[in-house]
Order: sequence, then structure tokens, then C-alpha cells
Amino acid sequence: MCCILQGGKEMNSRKLFGTVVCAILVLATSSAIVLGQDDPAAYRLITGDGEDSPPSSSGMAVDQPQDAGCCDGSCCQSCCCPRWTASADFIIFDRIGGTNQTLVQRVPLHDDPFRIPGAEALNSNDFQQGFCGGPRVGLIRHGGCGYDLELSYFQIDGWSSDRSVGPDDPIDWLVMRAPGGFTQTNQPPYLATQAMAWEYATKLYNAEFNVRWNPCCRVTMLAGFRWINLGENLVGALEPPTVRTEAPFWNGTTTNNLYGFQIGADGKLFERGCFSIDGLVKAGIFDDNAEQTTAVSVIFKQVRSASASTNHAAFVGETGLQCKYQVTKHLLLRAGYEVIWLQGVALAPAQVQENYITASPIAVQALGVNCNNGVFYHGATAGFEYSF
Repeated sequence: MCCILQGGKEMNSRKLFGTVVCAILVLATSSAIVLGQDDPAAYRLITGDGEDSPPSSSGMAVDQPQDAGCCDGSCCQSCCCPRWTASADFIIFDRIGGTNQTLVQRVPLHDDPFRIPGAEALNSNDFQQGFCGGPRVGLIRHGGCGYDLELSYFQIDGWSSDRSVGPDDPIDWLVMRAPGGFTQTNQPPYLATQAMAWEYATKLYNAEFNVRWNPCCRVTMLAGFRWINLGENLVGALEPPTVRTEAPFWNGTTTNNLYGFQIGADGKLFERGCFSIDGLVKAGIFDDNAEQTTAVSVIFKQVRSASASTNHAAFVGETGLQCKYQVTKHLLLRAGYEVIWLQGVALAPAQVQENYITASPIAVQALGVNCNNGVFYHGATAGFEYSF
């Protein structure tokens, strides 16, 4: 049971970390906006509006054309570009992919559920966690000669799916198996009324710091450091519970901390008036510090647990399209579609085969961490940019 409490503390710590990062970015953005409103240079944006420009050293006013940009030959002049660009989006992603793991089998009542295999009743691919949303914030510090610094963060921590198998009519055994002597069944005399209930939850956190280089007006190259935290939890329990089965018979948790460097590009694909379409692609090789913890309860709430950890190479890819509309010279609205691909990560259902369990006495031995899994996240984004 202590591992469950520790898992809860880890989840709370990651949520607290995400909240703090969001608060810091929002405060920094708000402060910079307030300061920028009193700074005449803040109004000299990419649009090239030069009415607030200071006189040149020769005493003549600097005449910036209305359509001047940061790449018109005067890139290194502070009067050309904004100093900061702050952004905030609401993202809503669906999770697809996973691992093929049988969780529940049906065995006819007249057969021996401990020896005879049954028909698959529930697979880990049957969970449909659906779409879930979260915040994304970013801040770009525009530097000289086309070099910028970017900091961004997002989190989605509400994916969850519940599935229940049984009770069956005609009555069948509901069986969950794992390596070793572990075979969990619904308990007599509750066969006709007892079901196996499962919950599968996922959380995703992302932070990155990039150096951006603008070789021309329509293309931005980037390179930087990225951290991704992917956490999953798979819980199986008998319903209704009895005195012998109050604790979940299976509680598996995985944590992936991916650290690595990425490269990418952001380009303008189409532009007409105030409307434009941008494309984005990023990719990188990461070191995944993966850990799995499994707690098993067979009888009388006797919970035994084991854990294992490893470092594994992982790949992260991201691509997307964004439609943008310039409302004012400061404010830009945007909406788009993005895909994130993680390959080489540990997912909770894949760890069933990584735990060797004996039923009498209850003992759990973690054989390792299965990191040979991939998962996709895709969905819509909507928000704004404010430059000053």
C-alpha cells in the first residue's frame, strides 16, 4: 500500500511542478506586457510601424515602410522587431496506440480457471481514453540578427477510461493471469454478481527551451532541450468488493522521464493579407528514465509490491499546422492541429508480463521494464499571441 501512496505523492509533485511553471510563465508574460505598454519601443513591431521611432543620428526621422519585416535588411535594429512574444493556448488531444495485453479471460464455470485458458474478454487496447484538454503557455525573447530564445510548457493530466467485465449470464469465471502463480478470479459465492472493473489513466507533461534562428522571413530553424513526463496507471478490482477483496488485486504504475535535444523548423506555408498558415516539425532522440511499480493483492488485503527502473533510448516527433489571423499589430489569433509521437516508452499494461508473482505466499518480483511501446497524441489547439 505504501507504493500506492508514494505514487500519489509523485503525481502530486508533478502537478505542483506544472502549476509552478505555468504561474511563472504567466507572471513573466503579464509583467512584460505591462512594462511594454509604457515602452515606446514596444510598439515597433514586425509590421514596421515607425511612427514612434526615434530620430536617426543625422537628425532625420527613420522612415520604416508599413510592410517592413524583420528580414528586410535591418534585422539587427531594435526598431524593427518586437522584444517579446507571449502565447497561450488551450490544447485538446486524443491518445491512440498502446500495447496488446490480455487483462481478463472468460472460462466456463465447469472448467478449472487455474489451469485452463479461456477466451479473451478484455484487452488493454479496448480502453478508449478519448480527448482531454489542458493549457499551453510560451514566451519568446527576440534577439538581434534573427536569433530568438523560446520557453514553452504544457500539461494534460485527465485521460482516463473505465471498463468492466461481467457479471455473466450464463455464469463464467472471470480470470486475470500474470507470470508465476498469479491467477485472480471472481470470488465464490459471488460469481453471479461480481465483475472485474478496470481503470486506465494517463498524464503527459512537456517543457522545452529552444534557440530559434530566422534565416529568412518565411522559415525559422530551431534547436533545443526538451523534457517530457509520461505517467500511466492501470488498476483492476472486483466489484462489488468483499472482505477478502477490498484492495485492488492489480495496481500498476509507470513513469517515463524523457530528456534530450531536438531540432526542427517552423515555416510559413501560405499568406494572404492578415491570414496565414504555418507548418511545424520537430524531432529528437531522448534518454528515457523509465520506472514501473506493481502492487498485487490476492486475499485478505495482503498487498505486495515490487519496482524496477531502466534507461532506454526513445524517439519524440511532433508536427502540426496552424492558421493565424493578425487582429492588430500586437494581437494574433491562432488555431491548429498537432500530432506528437512517442516511441520507446513504458506503458502500464505492458508491465503485466514483467512481474513474476507467487500466490502462496504472496510475493512479487519485478523482472524489468518493458519500454518497447509507442503512443500517439493528436488534436486541436486554439489560442493567441501577443507581441510587444
